[in-house]
Amino acid sequence: MSSRHIALLRGINVGKAKRVAMAELRALFEQLGFRDVRTLLNSGNVVFTVIRPKKNLGPALEKAIAERLGVTSRVTILTAAELDAIVAANPLLKVATNHSRLMVSVVNSAADMERLQPLLKREWGADRIGVGPRVAYLWCPDSILDSEVAIAVAKMLGDGVTSRNWTTISKLHALVKSKATHP
Repeated sequence: MSSRHIALLRGINVGKAKRVAMAELRALFEQLGFRDVRTLLNSGNVVFTVIRPKKNLGPALEKAIAERLGVTSRVTILTAAELDAIVAANPLLKVATNHSRLMVSVVNSAADMERLQPLLKREWGADRIGVGPRVAYLWCPDSILDSEVAIAVAKMLGDGVTSRNWTTISKLHALVKSKATHP
């Protein structure tokens, strides 16, 4: 049974490090047997169909990317259902007036969500934090790079988390849905 998945590659094409052409990334996914492979933007967002369910998909993709493209990157995998839940559960949409500054930090392991609990009890000034299924939602109205809450989440979870802004998450969601409704 096939299903749609999303791969989020951490740190791809940020600055001059870890440069990967999206055409090469799509080709790699196709060579690995995935179907309907689409990339979004130039920052390591891949939507694809898995024909046969595979265990440890993230680590397998990390290995293939390192071996074939010469780049190391943490790969976080979401199913279409997980992305649906992330979009539906966002508690910060009412306060976030600029979706490019509303971040969704996706964890590799659901167990890491427990580590974020102390951050929920702190006061963050204009910044806000909320949690959902496998994600922390971060509203950084003044600056993402200088946001204390974004810095705290990144420090706490290290390479076990990758972030995308709400605009990108919404585009990924639409891309997953467009394939689901047009097979």
